[in-house]
Amino acid sequence: MENYKLCESDYKFMTLIWENEPISSTSLVHLCEKTFNWKKSTTFTMIKKLSEKGYAKNENATVTSLIKRELVEKYESERIINDTFKGSLPSFLTAFFGGKKISEKEAEELKKLIDEYKE
Repeated sequence: MENYKLCESDYKFMTLIWENEPISSTSLVHLCEKTFNWKKSTTFTMIKKLSEKGYAKNENATVTSLIKRELVEKYESERIINDTFKGSLPSFLTAFFGGKKISEKEAEELKKLIDEYKE
């Protein structure tokens, strides 16, 4: 599996791109200023950094993603389950729920998901 690990700041920045793409670099600068209190130079540094990693591109002053959000989330969730819970989804879910109760609707949604992914 390719490495789609993003640090927290990269992920938050990519989230802005995913939610607004295609977005002009000028609009992205304003959005980052408002959201993160970043200066213009910081935003352009991030665009360059993520472009060099192959995650985003800035072409004709328009920023778009080169990777799907779903791939990054899939990679990160699998990495956490493998590294922290020795690959055990039940152990992950036990820790995730931590004694919390879920609604009947949520339980039904989870049952449907499990049925869809059964071998």
